[in-house]
Amino acid sequence: MSPFDNLTNLQKTRLFSLLNIHTYIYQKNENMISTFKSENIIGIILRGSAKLVNSYYNGNEIILEILRKDSVFGTNISVINDRDSQLIANEETEIAVINYELLFNNQYINYSYFNIFINNLFKIISLKYKKTNEKLRVLSQKSIRDKLLEYFEIQYQKSHSRVIELPFTLKDLADYLVVNRTSMFRELKYLKEDRFIKTNGKKITLLYKENLVIY
Repeated sequence: MSPFDNLTNLQKTRLFSLLNIHTYIYQKNENMISTFKSENIIGIILRGSAKLVNSYYNGNEIILEILRKDSVFGTNISVINDRDSQLIANEETEIAVINYELLFNNQYINYSYFNIFINNLFKIISLKYKKTNEKLRVLSQKSIRDKLLEYFEIQYQKSHSRVIELPFTLKDLADYLVVNRTSMFRELKYLKEDRFIKTNGKKITLLYKENLVIY
């Protein structure tokens, strides 16, 4: 879903003008937070992708969120004000930045395109909180195996397919699960040996979902 669904190009242009939306472009591996960290803003990924991470003194990272085209983030809905947080561009990435307070300006409710945009925005934010709850489900599991299986189960419930394509690399999966990378790779090896899963790059086939093992 996009914040700009059901808006014509002309309405989108008018919306950008009405809300005084600014756009910024970042290069791969550039930290985007410094531009607006102290501001009360809503950000939208227009193209590209980024990851919101917490970095620690020992070099470890925890991936808090993966942001792709049309993803929404902000000071009130994301952990970007923490001094250890970084929002890193995975590739050349363009974002739109909106003053959060302008979204509650009653003068704008007479514009149909503004109302459509607000409706889209709050639907996306609602889905965002759902993803946060999903991550809490995963992190509440004690063992690395249980975290992996819980994560796979959530993806299976979304797609109803035994073949899951990870939205990030296995390295990033370890950061997302907040586990040691070497230990996670070892557990994935055990899961394959136990015929729970098979892997092909970022594709995970859940063998345990069927009695028939796929070779």
